[in-house]
Amino acid sequence: MIKNIFEQEIDLTKSQRSDLKNQKAFVIWFTGLSGAGKSTIANALEKKLYEMGKHTYLLDGDNVRHGLSKNLGFLDEDRKENLRRVAEVARLMVDAGLIVIAAFISPFRVDRQMARGLFEADEFIEVFVDTPLDVAEQRDSKGLYKLARSGKVKNFTGIDAPYEAPEKPELVIDTDTLNIEQSAGAVLKLLDERGMLPDLTL
Repeated sequence: MIKNIFEQEIDLTKSQRSDLKNQKAFVIWFTGLSGAGKSTIANALEKKLYEMGKHTYLLDGDNVRHGLSKNLGFLDEDRKENLRRVAEVARLMVDAGLIVIAAFISPFRVDRQMARGLFEADEFIEVFVDTPLDVAEQRDSKGLYKLARSGKVKNFTGIDAPYEAPEKPELVIDTDTLNIEQSAGAVLKLLDERGMLPDLTL
């Protein structure tokens, strides 16, 4: 436990920051295998929200590894620390009144539950991009599955590292049947049904 560190009181609240942006702040957390389509759907969703005048930020697994988590590898403890950092950043961004879109494999349920626990009950939307391993492997746009199969990349989720599918996500997207536009639309539909985008007209 760190001593001699105190929490500073700040007058402005999350609600005030959100009201200034005319929106509710929350996080949409995409999880799924590499190649499932998480980043592509997240990118399409952010563009739609931008067109609606929403204030957003997209946290992407690959991009975070170039900066915030560039000192981490892919062992279980590194993955856990990576997601802890991302979840804390997302919490700060939600506190700033933003709509945060996070796209991470996040293979372990306990780590996703940790992330959820940082937010209020109506601020965390878990979206499981449910793509079969063989389909994700066929896509393999980055060539990572091929490297993993050859043993050149270790601890690769779905090959020599496990993926624990969500048990009760707010939304499941099957990218084997839905295209990118339909997938992003499904997220917007869920947000509309939950009253999180009150000015949305579908």
